[in-house]
Amino acid sequence: MLKEFKEFAVKGNAVDMAVGIIIGAAFGGIVTSLVKDLIMPPIGVLTGGLDFSNQFLILKNTPGGGAFATAAEAAKAGAVTWNYGNFLTLLVNFLIVAFAVFLLVRAINRLKRPQPGAEAPVSKDCPYCLMTISIKATRCPHCTSEIGGTPGS
Repeated sequence: MLKEFKEFAVKGNAVDMAVGIIIGAAFGGIVTSLVKDLIMPPIGVLTGGLDFSNQFLILKNTPGGGAFATAAEAAKAGAVTWNYGNFLTLLVNFLIVAFAVFLLVRAINRLKRPQPGAEAPVSKDCPYCLMTISIKATRCPHCTSEIGGTPGS
């Protein structure tokens, strides 16, 4: 069991996954700052100073009623709130992360070299005698059977 664990831990997939998680955590902090500090303030200016991260609706007020400046104050007083502003901020975070990951995967796929054997096949097996023939053949040179389909299929 120890040997199997060592093989798993040393395999490239486990190490790659660990590196990905560490970089992902750091990247998450950068994206959070990007959304909170750079993207949301201009949106707030365009919407008249609205701070999306603190937008909420009171679904059930406290018995004494009252107005609350923040969702945290309302929750502390016992009111039930619907914190849609926080959700919108997290949604923007997610969209930025998803787009960045898409760009990264796209760039990596472009840099990948073609895998050996990934070229188009040049031969196929005759369905009648199972001998290897050219992919373009319409008749088998071994058993003389006609091969169905169009040339190259």
